[in-house]
Amino acid sequence: MRVAFLGMGIMGRPMAANLVKAGHEVTIWNRTPGKDLEGARTASSPADAARGVEVVWMCVSDTKAVENVLFGPGGAEEALAAGMIIADSSTISPSATLRFAERVKARGVDYVDAPVTGSKIAAESGSLIFMAGGDEAVLARLQPLFQAMGKQVFHMGDTSKGQATKLAMNLQIALIYEGFAEALTLATKLGVEIEKLLPLVQASMVRSGVVDYKAPFILKRDFSPNFPLRLMLKDIHLTLDAAKEARVRLPGLEAVEEVYDLAAEEGHQDLDYAATLTLLEKWAGVEVKGAA
Repeated sequence: MRVAFLGMGIMGRPMAANLVKAGHEVTIWNRTPGKDLEGARTASSPADAARGVEVVWMCVSDTKAVENVLFGPGGAEEALAAGMIIADSSTISPSATLRFAERVKARGVDYVDAPVTGSKIAAESGSLIFMAGGDEAVLARLQPLFQAMGKQVFHMGDTSKGQATKLAMNLQIALIYEGFAEALTLATKLGVEIEKLLPLVQASMVRSGVVDYKAPFILKRDFSPNFPLRLMLKDIHLTLDAAKEARVRLPGLEAVEEVYDLAAEEGHQDLDYAATLTLLEKWAGVEVKGAA
């Protein structure tokens, strides 16, 4: 398929690379230059990238970025034609997604929101999990692309339901990791060896995919960004905004938001969100350590 991929960040670049590997004709664009991808054409603007393609796929930082990429100067909207599909793997506002979809629908363009879970490692290995909102027939047309980038697609309903699902998923990740980080901090302060605690956690009902994934990085004190703290904080804000629109209270997430806000103020925004642990350690006067 002919694909324009807009956004060459931590997730977007490996996703586009897997499309190239699968034999698709890929044109890429990134807001900052110097992100060329072997086997793909580099476009000068989103409109340049989108001209003549079948699918415009986006993976950018936030709602405003999606709006600019689509509708700003040189945006993809200038090159849209009837029969094209826009697929968005960014994590953005569900209500904004509906507005964007309605705007391009007037030009005969279908819109699918398809955010992902799996982080950088899954993006590189082509094993992402997509949660998609949109028409089932349109999703079927995208199957060759989904298969190149991921291992599973969950159709969550009509347009915007993929984004709504992603917020619900990241809400759980943020709360689960916060509980894990607080438990590690308390255990360390009370003199429990982390090497003894982790096997117990993993043998019990406390075990989770979040813990399995993050524990090895924590023990190595490796907070390089698989999922930057600033993006998780952005998703927390999106979730609280969506909850406010729906008149839903999320008191647990409101408390976690404060931790992330303070961690960002401490300068950790570009580290992995696991670095919120370092703020808890600072307050407790301890450091969680693995075996030497």
